[in-house]
Amino acid sequence: MTEDSEYSDNGTEAIQELSDEEFMEELDNDEFESHRGAFGEFGGASGGLIERTFRERIIIVGVTLGGEDPERTEVDLNELALLVDTAGADVVGRVVQRRSAPDPATYLGKGKVGELKELSEALDVDTVVFDDDLTPAQQRNLEKLLGRTALDRTAVILDIFAQNASSVEGRAQVELAQLRYLQPRLRGKGQGLSQQAGAMSAGGGARVGSRGPGETQLETDRRRISRRIHKLEAELRAMDHARDTQHKRRSKSRAARVTIVGYTNAGKSTLLNRLSGAGVLVEDRLFATLDATTRRLQLPGGEAVLMSDTVGFVRKLPHQLVESFKSTLRVAAEADLLVHVVDGSGPDVEAHIDAVREVLGEIGAGEVPELICFNKADRTDVQEAAKLRRSFDGSVAISALSGEGIDVLLATIGDRLRIQTIVVDLLIPFDRGDVLAEVHREGEVLTERVGDAGMELTARLDEAASAKLSAWQVA
Repeated sequence: MTEDSEYSDNGTEAIQELSDEEFMEELDNDEFESHRGAFGEFGGASGGLIERTFRERIIIVGVTLGGEDPERTEVDLNELALLVDTAGADVVGRVVQRRSAPDPATYLGKGKVGELKELSEALDVDTVVFDDDLTPAQQRNLEKLLGRTALDRTAVILDIFAQNASSVEGRAQVELAQLRYLQPRLRGKGQGLSQQAGAMSAGGGARVGSRGPGETQLETDRRRISRRIHKLEAELRAMDHARDTQHKRRSKSRAARVTIVGYTNAGKSTLLNRLSGAGVLVEDRLFATLDATTRRLQLPGGEAVLMSDTVGFVRKLPHQLVESFKSTLRVAAEADLLVHVVDGSGPDVEAHIDAVREVLGEIGAGEVPELICFNKADRTDVQEAAKLRRSFDGSVAISALSGEGIDVLLATIGDRLRIQTIVVDLLIPFDRGDVLAEVHREGEVLTERVGDAGMELTARLDEAASAKLSAWQVA
């Protein structure tokens, strides 16, 4: 092997000699001789984002821009601290700055970067995490100035999703999001490499017209990541096709579709378990469950509905995740009703509601009817709970843990779904038992009696079922 095919800094064989699978493993495992950390040039594992062989010591950084409220910055940093803890690291300090606009080179001002470096050295910090997105250039500059890993909120959320993804589809979605995030930030590996030689002749010399710099190792690495991204996208499209088949089967039942959405850790999985006994993992931490779960549920009025749980949302949810999880999140866009679960005991209820609605708009679910459901009533002050319900007309308050208010929630879901239906009178001949069974299957039969010419029914149907049974309707 020629010198050009080896790393000049550590002697590892060049990436182009590896298969795609070996390349991805190499990307995850390669180490740098620098400050201990998790990502990039100063990290221990460039694919790991947060290093969990030990509890990293982390400083979190927030910037109040323009006319923004400094209290908003503090609230966001409190949430970032929870995200860091969920990822498996410890927050040992925080830095806040007010600026009219981010510094193009380092996000913070030069003086504040100097203060951050001094504090990082004093606290023996491994990583610095910014609450806002850093450009690849800002991240690179900060790491050089600080001498340690610099991450942003997106990297932390991606790391948490990677820990919690369990299904084949979930793991593929998270890997795709991580690679989309990593691709423009790929560096370190191959920076010391000379460029690959051009095409060689059989005798070993360069062919005419092929002499030149050739392709750098960094370009090769990026090309391999692009190929992996395309492969994952193809796999997810195949999974999406299977999801389409399941969706068509469910559509034939004409059961209404209700989707539970909400901020992470609001209690969505606990609610689904309470309503249907789904057995979904429930933990008091952020993003405990990522995979959508659907269960059939009977409402008090007798209607059958398909109720689905979804991944939790969060402020500044990474665009890469929204794109990668669109096939999973489409259950919200296709729902007849969204049950928006809100932690009524939380410190920033309205901001959480706004954050969820923003993501719903991104995935095409902004126009789906919504029922606000304030959860954790057992932890909420009575007066505060009443104030919240008055602020959001038609909302309900429950405790998914104790079962308080569940009956009211189910009745309200039934009422909201019935608003979307119409009441029709039908006359079905005695010899058409198949049509009679279809009416019972497609909608809610309000009255039924034996008439002279057949069975006379009054039923509540949605528009599709009403059109399907129009031949039996009485004018």
